[in-house]
Amino acid sequence: MAAVFLVTLYEYSPLFYITVVFVCFLVTSGLVLGWFGLGVPVILRNSEEIESSARVLKKQMRQVKNPFGLEIPHPATASVTKGITLTPDCLEDCILTCYWGCSVQKLHEALQKHVYCFRIKTPQALEDALYSEYLYRQQYFIKKNDKEEKYCQLPEDAQVVNFGPVPRSRYPLIALLTLADEEDREIYDIISMVAVIHIPDESYRLSCRILYQYLLLAQGQYHDLKQLFMSANSTAPSPSDESPGERSTDRSLLEKAGLAEDEPELHEENSKDCVVCQNGTVNWVLLPCRHACLCDGCIKYFQQCPMCRQFVQESFPLRSKKEQDEDDSTHV
Repeated sequence: MAAVFLVTLYEYSPLFYITVVFVCFLVTSGLVLGWFGLGVPVILRNSEEIESSARVLKKQMRQVKNPFGLEIPHPATASVTKGITLTPDCLEDCILTCYWGCSVQKLHEALQKHVYCFRIKTPQALEDALYSEYLYRQQYFIKKNDKEEKYCQLPEDAQVVNFGPVPRSRYPLIALLTLADEEDREIYDIISMVAVIHIPDESYRLSCRILYQYLLLAQGQYHDLKQLFMSANSTAPSPSDESPGERSTDRSLLEKAGLAEDEPELHEENSKDCVVCQNGTVNWVLLPCRHACLCDGCIKYFQQCPMCRQFVQESFPLRSKKEQDEDDSTHV
């Protein structure tokens, strides 16, 4: 009976086609609602309300206190023959040990030994790991918060005017900062700092600078300190005394020596405003490019760095929300 009714409906009435179309519409509507949910599909929303579906991962940070600080107050006057002046700035009593002509291979082996064998918490520990593979050693006792300049120089009888052609087997100078008191080594997570310093000689007259800095932790890890890059004001004068031609020459020589960083150094005055909104304070560092250029409001809208267009894998804040609120209240 039903079959006869459907055949009659198919032959004599357009309602059959209307019924088929209506059923297809219901099925399609059910599939669409089941896929997107009961809310409005994303493509119909206002573009200003869209937040990135692939949020940038926030890197988990652990705050530690670094008791060591080291600066080169007069880099233009430093050389292998004339020596170098260093200014340590430490939170506790420390020992500054300078190794001239330290073996590159032995230094990196010593860093690995800090991870796997023994902790480099004293100058003697580093010397045992270096196997005396250095030309000359100098040592100074640094009092707490003492910023007195320390002068380091090779003795005249060493007769060293350069450290050979590239690739070099020795670093010009290694500066080791260690805590003097054993009680302080139990308090701080960071127990030593190793700084690799380039000093100009007859072969390479590059300006004196700190090439690498390693923080050695009591747990057996070490961290390589990296420079952060911020947006710069193009109209601001450069604080460097070098001309652009000299800086480009230095850069090319560093690349040949294998000592140059992947990113160019920024010499202009740093800006504190977000590069996107030009209003918020820069607070977020993007990785792996290490550009500090976004504020708290703009970080959630970018998967690529607005300065170099590199994809962002992780990010971390320079200051927490609590620290910013405390700072704002202090200014008020």
